[in-house]
Amino acid sequence: MKPVLLFLLLISGTATHAQGRFSDHELSINAFRNPSIGLEYRFRQLSVHAGYYPTIVSQNRDGVNETTSFFRTGLTLWFLPIGRKPNPSSFYTSLSYVRGLDRSYRNDNGLLADAGFRWMVWKGLNLRLGGAVLMSPNHDVKVNPTPGLSYSFFFK
Repeated sequence: MKPVLLFLLLISGTATHAQGRFSDHELSINAFRNPSIGLEYRFRQLSVHAGYYPTIVSQNRDGVNETTSFFRTGLTLWFLPIGRKPNPSSFYTSLSYVRGLDRSYRNDNGLLADAGFRWMVWKGLNLRLGGAVLMSPNHDVKVNPTPGLSYSFFFK
């Protein structure tokens, strides 16, 4: 519940400081992990995303990390644009619904709260680095890094 309240607080706080430097529309093809391997559509400072999300949340009996897969969909808030580029780098915070696809999370529901920074490398190519908190009933809370690689198309 705390991540939901924090997310709402961030939305209300940043909504009062309108960011006029973001394009009106953006479509991203997310190729690696954050927010998921899938698509994301942004309108001004709010985006919606959906796709496949792999992450390490457990180890096998030999202590080797195991990747667990999820379906992930949610909302992202973009704020504090940085730089003079037409499509600036910026910070983000995200709240997502996740559904486990395998291992001990199979068919389990959860919430994933994520925050970080997106660096616009060149034209639409961008990298994300953040951290996420995964919460699901009957599972311990997990904290993981959330790197990402995407290409974005911008529309005014």
